[in-house]
Amino acid sequence: MLRSGASRLASSSFMTPMIRPTSTALNRSVSVQWNAKLTSMATQRPRLAPMARLGPLQATLRRRTMADKIDREAEKKYAHEKLEPTPETVTSSSTMQPVFGGKSAGKPLSMPEPDMTAGLRGDIKTIRDTFDLSEVPRQAYYIGLAGVLPYLATCLSTVACAYDINHDGYGYFLSAKNAETLLHILEPIQIGYGAVILSFLGAIHWGLEFGGYGGYHGYRRYAIGVIAPAVAWPTMLMPVEYALISQFCAFMGLYYVDTKATAQAWTPPWYAIYRFVLTGIVGASIAISLMGRGEVADKLSPIPGAVDRIKTLREGAGEELAKHEEALRVQNAAKQAESEGGEGRKSRAT
Repeated sequence: MLRSGASRLASSSFMTPMIRPTSTALNRSVSVQWNAKLTSMATQRPRLAPMARLGPLQATLRRRTMADKIDREAEKKYAHEKLEPTPETVTSSSTMQPVFGGKSAGKPLSMPEPDMTAGLRGDIKTIRDTFDLSEVPRQAYYIGLAGVLPYLATCLSTVACAYDINHDGYGYFLSAKNAETLLHILEPIQIGYGAVILSFLGAIHWGLEFGGYGGYHGYRRYAIGVIAPAVAWPTMLMPVEYALISQFCAFMGLYYVDTKATAQAWTPPWYAIYRFVLTGIVGASIAISLMGRGEVADKLSPIPGAVDRIKTLREGAGEELAKHEEALRVQNAAKQAESEGGEGRKSRAT
């Protein structure tokens, strides 16, 4: 088959650019097989919009100029060139290939399968980034982890004592009586250590203010270091359960303040994630301690707390004061009676 029809179609398209020919399936299949030169020439034909803006005279001159640029020698060559049939590349889906990604040698297009584990890998990456402490200085990292060891020790000891108390007779580690005694010893240690740590976390902001990290913010930053110990130390006077709950809330609140401070560049960028990990360990230890104590709350003998001791001290002081006043009254009455007896004897003698 000769390409005379194709060349006439190309010539007519250059000569009449104002009318765009209607594409058919046959024309599309023929146009795909033209060589690169004819295709490049076809893509350079004028569009409707630029020609429409020209006047009649300018449009006529423009079309004649473009018609003179047609390569007549190439047209003659293409007119006598014979097309090579390639039926092996024609399939039921071959007409979709230029639209959806090009030629694939007659093979049907295959859509890539979705990655079903992409979401899971993204979640794992998020967790790794959350607990990534690579930017934390090694000294602060090791000392911070060492600082939570007392909390872990008191937490595990509380659970062990609760287990022994919860079993009749001898427990797994200690007897019930010894376990209860040890549990009462652990109470002030855990609460006192929590108050110390809260005060220390507040004092960090004083150090940052002294050093001018992130600028000087005055009372707003100093207030963090003042409020933290003001909340922590009164818990020493509370019952054990209320003290642990109060310190848990204080740790969570101070962590929220630290994250806000990190977002405002008041602290180093790694400080928020550093506090997240350490506060998570401390919060879990307090929660486990509360659960352990809750299992044996009805089996523990009541022990006077700080408030009870203060009340006892006041009551004892009142009793001592009353006894002292009573002794003074008796002594004064005896002196008065003695003085009156002496005066009576003198009057009788005279």
